Order: sequence, then structure tokens, then C-alpha cells
Amino acid sequence: MDSITDALSFFRMSCGRWRSQRSQHHLLHRRAEAGASLVEVDIVDAADPRLEALAKVHSQDPAGVVGGCHVRWSGSMAWDRAGENHESETVFALIPTDEKGCEGLLLRDMGYSVKEPVAGHFRLDEEKSLWLSTSYEMMDSGERFWFAGPNIRLRTSTVQGLSNTASLCMETRVLDDQPAVIAAGANAASSLLGW
Repeated sequence: MDSITDALSFFRMSCGRWRSQRSQHHLLHRRAEAGASLVEVDIVDAADPRLEALAKVHSQDPAGVVGGCHVRWSGSMAWDRAGENHESETVFALIPTDEKGCEGLLLRDMGYSVKEPVAGHFRLDEEKSLWLSTSYEMMDSGERFWFAGPNIRLRTSTVQGLSNTASLCMETRVLDDQPAVIAAGANAASSLLGW
């Protein structure tokens, strides 16, 4: 993907609505769980007050923020109990630590295992794959995202600690002429970031 030159351009290419098909493997239980979700990604400008506030919460200089995203997701997993759902949203900000904008801090208003602000790291490699990593008190999470085409994105993730899981997702962009709803009865899930 020639249009991906840094982490922020990767997120720009991710904007829009996505259907995500997921296979999650619970290593302790030696079982797999399928799911599907609907994810919406919007770019957030560096001057947005939400990103300035987020930088301050993490004791970072807001001037270092180059932009971010607002992500919403909706879904459920195959093993969910009645009434359980996975609907939420998050805002995150990118603060590069290199001149090319390919690695740095990823600040979020809500973490994967905690409902409070959390900071992780991002890295865009030479093959245009985006790697995200976050260390929590009781676990570590990592994800790799890459595009197989402009409307197909793949994602792998691992969680080590309290729960040991590995997952693979295939995400397809919802185009303007396609319905955005997930078929009734479909199972769904979000990623560590919610997308």
C-alpha cells in the first residue's frame, strides 16, 4: 500500500465501517470461539480537544500529538451469556517518537482490560504492518494489523497473563451501497482496541 507512509496514514486508510470475522483461540481451554462485529473508525484531528485532554491525562505534551481516531464497535461472542454484549467506543492519540512517524506512544481513554486511560506503543514496519502493544498490571497484549487490499484488512492478536488467547480477524470494508448491519444471530467481537 503506497499510501501508507507512517502510522497516522495507516489509521486514515482504516477510516470507515468494517465487518470483522474473528476466530479466537482460548489456549488454556484448548477451544476456539467464532465471532463477527461491526466497527466504525473516524479520524480525529490533532487539534481536537479530546486528544489534547488525553495527552494531559497521560502527562504528555499535547503538541506532540499528530492525530488519532474515534472507534465504535458492536458485537457478541459465541460463548456470551444472555444479555452480554460488546458495545463500546474509545478515542486514542498518536505521539510519534521518531522523525518518520512510524513508532511511538498510543494513548487511549480506555484500555482492553480496564475502563481507564492506558498508554501503549505503536510501530509501523517496512512491510506496512502496524504493531500495537500494551502492558497492563496483570497481562500484556499485542496486535498486528495489515491490509491485503484497500478494502480488506487482517489482524492477529495475543493476550498473555490473566487469560491467554490468540485470535485472527478478517475485516472487510462496508461500501456505501452495502448495508452496515450484521445479520441476525451472527456472533461478534472487538479487538484489543475495539477495531
